Amino acid sequence: MLLSLLRSGRDRTTLFLREYHPIVHVLLLGTIMARAASSMSMPFLAIYLAKQSGLSPLLIGAIIGLGSLAGTAGGFIGGALSDRFGRKLILMAALLAWAAVFIGFAAAKAPLVFMLLNMLNGLARSLYEPVSQALMADITPPEKRLNVFSLRYLAINIGVAVGPLLGAYAGAVQAWLPFLLTGLIYLLYAAALYVLLQVFGIRRIEGEHRSTVTVRSAWRVIRQDTVFRYYMAGSIIGALSYSQMMVTLAQYAEGKVASGAALFALLMTLNAVTVVALQVPLTRMFQPKGPLAAITAGTLLFALGDLGYALAGSWGAFLVSMFLFTLGEILTYPAGNVLIDKLAPEDMRGTYYGAQSFSGLGHFIGPVLGGYLLTASGGETLFALMAGVMISGLFFYRKGYRLFEADPGREAG
Repeated sequence: MLLSLLRSGRDRTTLFLREYHPIVHVLLLGTIMARAASSMSMPFLAIYLAKQSGLSPLLIGAIIGLGSLAGTAGGFIGGALSDRFGRKLILMAALLAWAAVFIGFAAAKAPLVFMLLNMLNGLARSLYEPVSQALMADITPPEKRLNVFSLRYLAINIGVAVGPLLGAYAGAVQAWLPFLLTGLIYLLYAAALYVLLQVFGIRRIEGEHRSTVTVRSAWRVIRQDTVFRYYMAGSIIGALSYSQMMVTLAQYAEGKVASGAALFALLMTLNAVTVVALQVPLTRMFQPKGPLAAITAGTLLFALGDLGYALAGSWGAFLVSMFLFTLGEILTYPAGNVLIDKLAPEDMRGTYYGAQSFSGLGHFIGPVLGGYLLTASGGETLFALMAGVMISGLFFYRKGYRLFEADPGREAG
């Protein structure tokens, strides 16, 4: 029995290695490393800033929020530049900038330096994420891209599940140590990725997908793309709701049930474990149905989760709500990448993936709006309203998809 299981596992591993380009394997492994490294340090940044600089909570929030704001435009610019100058250049620049950011966090003392470093952190993330997605799509057949994006999302969550535990351990030794280790991991990843991209033929891949568009002409194309605007409207609306999980949910749980802080930690663990356990089977279940079906089902599950939070009065109710919310997350995010992949011209894939960073407006506005509603109306009203907001985003996705299917000039996938 044990021998049979080992052989089955070996066969699945061999099939996976043969099914996807070696660069996909490298990027998936690198995604685990990168997310584990950043989540080893970033969740503790607010605490670290308070200890190192003595800033007020308002200023600390502003410094952290500027990172997201800086990344909103950076993703589009980086994606457009990667179409013109190649994926490798932008990936290397992003990883080296990330390494400098975290080594800088370990050494910095002045508030202005922290602010500039976190803005550079948001910019580096906005460069790396869309370009790595575009490169994965470049070297993966269209029918397998949903699987690749789902595996990438799985890799992100594996890293996020492991990172905070490592960060808490390293931070107990020295407060600056997680940041230094994160910077060194990014340096190691940059060096390994550079070598492997050379070995596996990045020049040929970039030659096939290199574009002559400029940032200005790319912006003109994006601005005139009605389907893309509908998709981005749906994505921004989704981000408004999703951002409550990371900001207002903890405050709501703390005031709603006993030991709310401990409950929130358990909710985050449940979120990561559910993604790791169910990402692959749920993706396979919805792959034949198409990305819009996955987004529709995922959005409804998101809304059920939000309604659950609004009605919850016990640990069990919060846990069930988080499980439903996470199922929505699993279905929605990879499928959104597939919609963009179908929409993007071959020579502008990086531009379109980069322009997805505009959905960061939802992550910037959401916490402010959520904090106001939580104070003014209470968490029950906040999360009930967010359920309705999430469902309203389906109108934009479905409208965009109908326009896409009605346009014979578009090439699907």
